[in-house]
Amino acid sequence: MTATRGVLSAGSNIGDRLGHLNSVVERFADDLVAVSPVYSTPPWGGVEQEDFYNITLIVEGPHGPYEWLTIGAELEEAADRTREVRWGPRTLDVDVITVSECGDVVHSDDPRLLLPHPRAADRAFVLVPWLAIEPDATLWTPAGVQPVATLIDRIDPAERAGVVPVAQLPVARPR
Repeated sequence: MTATRGVLSAGSNIGDRLGHLNSVVERFADDLVAVSPVYSTPPWGGVEQEDFYNITLIVEGPHGPYEWLTIGAELEEAADRTREVRWGPRTLDVDVITVSECGDVVHSDDPRLLLPHPRAADRAFVLVPWLAIEPDATLWTPAGVQPVATLIDRIDPAERAGVVPVAQLPVARPR
């Protein structure tokens, strides 16, 4: 398998939020290129709930897109994630935002893994942490490849202002 590079987003707003996010960092440690600071973010999607803690990770390793997804799902299961309400509270959510192989963006229309993530360009809680660890980041959108900084500028300023750094997780083996 050729190495792929992925951008993952993780969030938690139930229980030990930092502990859940730290489990993600620990699991991906061998493939970790960078991890953002932890950001407190208001919930997205209109469901009344506690604020989330979110991180973005850049990973690189001998895993295909579905393997990144499977690892994230295993972490969610270990955190006792339930899926009762769309965009509702959760112990842990790990999303694959984008994956590239040999420098080419992987596209997928599979409902289990839509790539690049179809709503990432609209979510400050994904883009702000990503930009913190990759200032030149770009994201493929239906309108073409866009700088993440430009996408952030298009998001409502109040939403951007709600994404606030709160902590830095320990990283044992950054690459």
